[in-house]
Amino acid sequence: MKRFTIRHPQSRRRLAALALAVATGLIVPACGGGDTTDSAPAVTDATEAEAPDGSALPSTEIDIYGGPPTGPEMIVGLINTEGTPGLDFPNMRRFIEAAVAWTNENSGFGGRPIKLETCIVKGSPETSQACAQELVGKNVELVLLGFDLFPDYKTFEAASLPVIGVLPILAPDYTANALFLTGGNATLGGAIAAVAKDHLKASTVAMVHSDNAGANSTAASFQAALEKAGITWTAVKGGDNETDAGYQGLMREAAKNNPDVIVSLYADAGCIGTMRGRASLGITIPVITTGACADKSVIDVVGDDALGWLFAGLAEDTDTPDRKLQRELLAPVLEVTPEEVTVASLGLNGLGYSLYMSLVDYANQMNSDGLEVTGQSIFDYLKASEGLYLFGSQSPIECGSSDKYPAVCSYVFPFAEYKGDGVIGPIDGLGLVDSKLYLP
Repeated sequence: MKRFTIRHPQSRRRLAALALAVATGLIVPACGGGDTTDSAPAVTDATEAEAPDGSALPSTEIDIYGGPPTGPEMIVGLINTEGTPGLDFPNMRRFIEAAVAWTNENSGFGGRPIKLETCIVKGSPETSQACAQELVGKNVELVLLGFDLFPDYKTFEAASLPVIGVLPILAPDYTANALFLTGGNATLGGAIAAVAKDHLKASTVAMVHSDNAGANSTAASFQAALEKAGITWTAVKGGDNETDAGYQGLMREAAKNNPDVIVSLYADAGCIGTMRGRASLGITIPVITTGACADKSVIDVVGDDALGWLFAGLAEDTDTPDRKLQRELLAPVLEVTPEEVTVASLGLNGLGYSLYMSLVDYANQMNSDGLEVTGQSIFDYLKASEGLYLFGSQSPIECGSSDKYPAVCSYVFPFAEYKGDGVIGPIDGLGLVDSKLYLP
């Protein structure tokens, strides 16, 4: 299959800062299940959320609104990256802390109050190893990984400590003795390929992204998924930061051979630049990007220049009790009103809240069934159980569904599109998208 790369003038940054691009494809989590056969449809046509097999998916509404927990205290470790340029996620920790404080007043973790022990890493193997050893020394029952590039799995295994993370980032995470509630770039790439091929009927795709280690790794996963879908791709590489003229040049080059779809891996200012560049050139080719580009800070600037853009992994803002609770708990952390807390505004940090509250949900289910709740038992429950969903969503969990990615729990993703007048909503005729058919 023919493919080639066009190199655009670029700048380079240090590897640790750029590795963030590996994770930008999963701004909002969605976890999956469903038929794993090659005959399974990759895209579900639906007007309401459905599972890949067409059945309705319930929202998660387990009663966790009881009184304070009375069981023995459970010590949970949290590792997160903060204070490093380009790798600074303090709100991931703060969101989890807010959720812990609330659950300690409302039934706890399966009836047990939580003591959270946090260790901050700096995007280096040495700091990750030091944090692993520190948490082992504090006798934690369970390790939660926020954003950690280099988890020290050997130390955790030696101490028989279960590890549950937000998302796999680098290749070792996908096969580690751990579980990740969101799927990483491999699964997101499969979902994007599914939308390009089965919804947009594309046979050619042009991709634009930065020329750095993180973005190139992300692009490689997506390109492998496109190839599995039988789609020919080209890549246009630019700098981490471009001028308006630079972003316009990237979009002009991407559209030069009239591909059926453009895929953009840019985030933040790159979203604004590529959206404006496409609009100023009069390009009408649809663009698939990540939820990063749906952020209010982007849409408020570009307005209707975002028409024709689709956002992977972006769940719909709803008025469910779970979403209402999320807004109330996280608004003080963000110093905004609850109404200003949207799925897009939480960004990657919102995955921390989803991780913790999902585990609370599962622990409470276990407790109500008379099962003992420990760090190891919840790990085993998550790994073996069926019928689990990400807290506050209709996204099903199926850990270990792929032999190639045994640590992954996410295979199904929502997509959204810009509809005009500042509104982002579900794509008509497109339900949850299953990535498994085109997993690279």
